[in-house]
Amino acid sequence: MQIQTIKHTYPMADNYIERQQELYEARKKAWNNSKKHLHKTVKDDHSRRRVFITGGARGIGCSLVRAFCEAGYKVAFCDTDEKNGRLTGVRTGAVFLKADVRNPEELEQCMDHLFSEWGDIDVLINNAGVFETSPITETPLADFDRIINTNLRPVFITARKLAIHRKQLTTPNPYGRIINLCSTRSQMSEPDTEGYAASKGGIYSLTHALAVSLSEWHITVNSLSPGWIVTDDSQNLQAEDHEQHPCGRAGRPEDIARMCLFLAQPDNDFIDGENITIDGGMTRKMIYTK
Repeated sequence: MQIQTIKHTYPMADNYIERQQELYEARKKAWNNSKKHLHKTVKDDHSRRRVFITGGARGIGCSLVRAFCEAGYKVAFCDTDEKNGRLTGVRTGAVFLKADVRNPEELEQCMDHLFSEWGDIDVLINNAGVFETSPITETPLADFDRIINTNLRPVFITARKLAIHRKQLTTPNPYGRIINLCSTRSQMSEPDTEGYAASKGGIYSLTHALAVSLSEWHITVNSLSPGWIVTDDSQNLQAEDHEQHPCGRAGRPEDIARMCLFLAQPDNDFIDGENITIDGGMTRKMIYTK
């Protein structure tokens, strides 16, 4: 009995690797050309990079405003706290815009004003947020909605607004960053924090969704999850509060600001769609009760 060998042929299989290599080289060449332009117009002069921060009057937001101003960026921020907002603006040289992020019109007006004054926004940091706790049996639906509308919805509003603006530009901006303030509570919880956990969990997921959708406008999107950050002296921390952290201390707003500055660097565009935890190692520490 003779066995017949059947040969299968696959169209264009012979030069598939060569074709993929050619496409890769073309993409690499285009990237190198855009990178040269990027370094020339952005990296060498921080003052040409424009930063907008939500919730910049106090706490982590104030530290972000200060850090970017000191690094030479052009900075604007919004907040409902007019007193501290104006004070932060005077101390740092940043532009203060009074706005409530829960109000879409006010938030979009802030960005429209900056588009008019600056032409574009290069770095957008969604920092504004509230932390509230209450037993689930005693939490009105309105309270849950307020937390979502303060912490989560503005992230979509600002990203959407920036994308619409970038789409309309006649000359594409080859540089863009969105950094969203998430929380370790997006992955772990204490009782009575449903609204906050839901809002931060939403930011966690929205971040990687935006990273994919906004890639065509050269915008990377990442989130940071702070752990225990001491924003003032009123918390009266004890030695054991610091010692429970594997790194030996609780966090400071400057820890978050330094990571934002790192992500804003032009060469760090390969970090995209990620959530970076900054908590002194606490979420990696196994805790047992005896």
